[in-house]
Amino acid sequence: MPERSKEARTGFIAGRFGEFPARWSQGLSDQLTRIARSPFGPSEEEVRANLAGEASADAALALHDAELAEAGVGHPDSEVARDLTAAAFFDVDNTMVQGASIVHFARGLAARKYFKSSDLVDIAWKQVKFRVTGKENKGDMASGKEKALAFIAGRSTAELAELGEEIYDEIIADKIWPGTRALAQMHLDAGQQVWLVTATPVELAQVIAKRLGLTGALGTVAESEDGLFTGRLVGDILHGLGKAHAVRTLAIREGLNLKRCTAYSDSHNDIPMLSLVGTAVAINPDSDLREVAKNRGWEIRDFRTGRKAAKIGVPTALALGAAGGAAAAVLTRKRDAR
Repeated sequence: MPERSKEARTGFIAGRFGEFPARWSQGLSDQLTRIARSPFGPSEEEVRANLAGEASADAALALHDAELAEAGVGHPDSEVARDLTAAAFFDVDNTMVQGASIVHFARGLAARKYFKSSDLVDIAWKQVKFRVTGKENKGDMASGKEKALAFIAGRSTAELAELGEEIYDEIIADKIWPGTRALAQMHLDAGQQVWLVTATPVELAQVIAKRLGLTGALGTVAESEDGLFTGRLVGDILHGLGKAHAVRTLAIREGLNLKRCTAYSDSHNDIPMLSLVGTAVAINPDSDLREVAKNRGWEIRDFRTGRKAAKIGVPTALALGAAGGAAAAVLTRKRDAR
């Protein structure tokens, strides 16, 4: 990865896991004030999505650097020729993980008596409604966000991450789609960065990325002070436009060429992110995304049943990008030889 400024590397980190300060809330307040003064500017939803995306990119890079520092590693495996301008971005729920990661996490919390089983049923029912209809209910989203924030308020950021590690090993590890994991590995083997992009809290998303050996994760950022969650989000849940903004922000900071990047998702809600990159791949797509993918000529891979399972092959973007990556590696070796 390119070198980032000391502020970018350390500005969000306090201890093992992230510190996402209250200064972001002031930034949101300032932007919303400007909106009120100018009706021709971006909507409040767009401002929140952009702020969520920017905070997610900052958090992802900072957590990644913290993991490398903790492991005593200055950069990724040098035995693989690095393709510095290409990356892959994977949605998590129903794309990388079977089902909803937040439901799996909730199951683990319920088993530890962190909340009532009835709360788990409520979370699961809302997920079932979303999967059946393919539409997100704003009331359900607002209610779920309020409950989640109430749960984490006052808790340690390190505690959430440690719980995430335990629950990943107990539940989520067996829920990884082998086909999607193989696609991610292909990008890693080509020397490309591989990032998860999810509405799941960034601390939990980072655990999944770490366990899978990926570069890192872009996720929802919750504000914290002195290592404790305040019960407020930075911007909003990382979703829709927010995901696209997070990917764009990270690409700028990492020097990525989005035309050489690939994105994977199961949901039509991620069309903004899928449309941002050179190659989009629909994984286990909902009906709306399947239709869009067919119309736009995007690849479709379905790992849900034996009848529908796609063979694991090299995605178009990776096949095309390999040539560019090989050329970059040759140039790098030539420069090193001088």
